[in-house]
Amino acid sequence: MIWDQEHETLSRSELEALQLERLQRQVANVYENVPFYRQALRERGILPADIRSLDDLPRLPFTVKNDFRDNYPFGLLAVPRRRLARVHASSGTTGKPTVVAYTKGDLDMWREVCARNLVAGGVAEDDTVQIAMGYGLFTGGLGWHYGAEHIGATVVPMSSGNTRRQIMLIQDFETTVFCATPSYAIYVAEQAEEMGVDLTATALRVGIHGAEPWSNEMRREIERRLGIDPIDTYGLSEIVGPGVSGECTYHCGLHINEDHFLVEIIDPQTGERLPPGERGELVITTLTKEALPVIRYRTGDITRLDLEPCPCGRTLARMEKVSGRTDDMLIVRGVNVFPSQIETVLLRVEGVQPHYLIVVDRELGAMDDVEIWVEVSEEIFADDIGRLRELQKVAEYEMYETLGIHARIKLVEPNTIERSMGKAQRVIDRRNVYG
Repeated sequence: MIWDQEHETLSRSELEALQLERLQRQVANVYENVPFYRQALRERGILPADIRSLDDLPRLPFTVKNDFRDNYPFGLLAVPRRRLARVHASSGTTGKPTVVAYTKGDLDMWREVCARNLVAGGVAEDDTVQIAMGYGLFTGGLGWHYGAEHIGATVVPMSSGNTRRQIMLIQDFETTVFCATPSYAIYVAEQAEEMGVDLTATALRVGIHGAEPWSNEMRREIERRLGIDPIDTYGLSEIVGPGVSGECTYHCGLHINEDHFLVEIIDPQTGERLPPGERGELVITTLTKEALPVIRYRTGDITRLDLEPCPCGRTLARMEKVSGRTDDMLIVRGVNVFPSQIETVLLRVEGVQPHYLIVVDRELGAMDDVEIWVEVSEEIFADDIGRLRELQKVAEYEMYETLGIHARIKLVEPNTIERSMGKAQRVIDRRNVYG
């Protein structure tokens, strides 16, 4: 099923004509109403009238996260504050939060793109959607909430945490769709197993996941332990929240809502545009956002684009599952590696659990040192020391053979690594301690 037949099946020429019209309108809008963008465009010698085709997009300046912080809280608004219907913000754990704002029109658009992604993932009006993502300033919970209501589904606004109650409601309410971060979905499965609850025997059938990179091995683990079809989704609060893109049931990439979000892939080092099919950093321009339009936002997320139509009938470009973030990439003894790649290798080793922590250190004047803590099953941890050592050797060998890094694997007992109700912390990088 396709939610918006008109816009999700446009021909490439029709879509690009619509994108250009909206891009020209948006550039004129920010030039007129956002001093930050007016100055940035003037510094490049660009006027709105200079944008005559989509090929002119690289002439526009990039926007980065620090631009939000430098203009905190409302310096990037393109509308008077009286027009704001809602304000969201990031957690701000490392300083001032990233503030994003919405007009009523923005909220309508957000609801619409979330509805598209849910329907693409197999959600329908007769579903019961339990949302285990945070409500409040975090954009995740409310985005999926209004998208699910828009398609006519029943919403259970559980929010994150209170895991045993989550499991009880899955059983009692006959929940069919579970929205959560991938790491929290695994934790729910783990808690259900401890309670003696078989989630694969419940009414659950679809998982809507996002907010953190996760591997295909993690997907298979979620599928096996919860008995659901895990659907990958992508969004970020600086752009709109969830709803930027999402998988359909064919699982061959995440359909980008291109009529609202103009995307590019760039070389993260040089900033140069890359052609479809090449992997690089995702850059997004909002085409219809009213309150806080964003021009060429550098997401930091690594992916690549596929412009071919999907078997589902949608013609929108698809992005590959995000493999990591530019600021999460570890350079270990000259080798570039992302946490999701490490996760992929670990979950191929029989006996380890999907809970791990990567500790990167460097002694003064020495090479990078990597130690990966990974939980093993209770049965294996209670076994003889020889079996643990053999499992450790297998994991270290697979890490070197697949990724080319020498890493010490530390096998730990179940529940050693802290669980997260939201985004899981996968890396502790101690190298900056030494400057």
